[in-house]
Amino acid sequence: MAYEVQNGAMYHRLTLEGREKLTVAGVEDVERFDEGCIIMSTCAGTLIVTGSNLHIGKLSLDGGELHVDGHIEGINYEEPAQPRRGMFSRLFG
Repeated sequence: MAYEVQNGAMYHRLTLEGREKLTVAGVEDVERFDEGCIIMSTCAGTLIVTGSNLHIGKLSLDGGELHVDGHIEGINYEEPAQPRRGMFSRLFG
């Protein structure tokens, strides 16, 4: 995939114009979308965009760029779930 590279890592960037236009660079996949929520995998983790009347105006997975139009209410990163450690690993490790 043709992502921008910065210091040997994929480049991730968010550009928000008002609350109506969002551009995200470093997108790897769009997991789910509807008019109220867009969930995408980026090189910086899972990104969740919430709002109303959300539309994907442009999606280029080759370039890793996504454009969102609509009323944007929230932009959140989801932290990966930590694996549960067993009793022995807590005692001895």
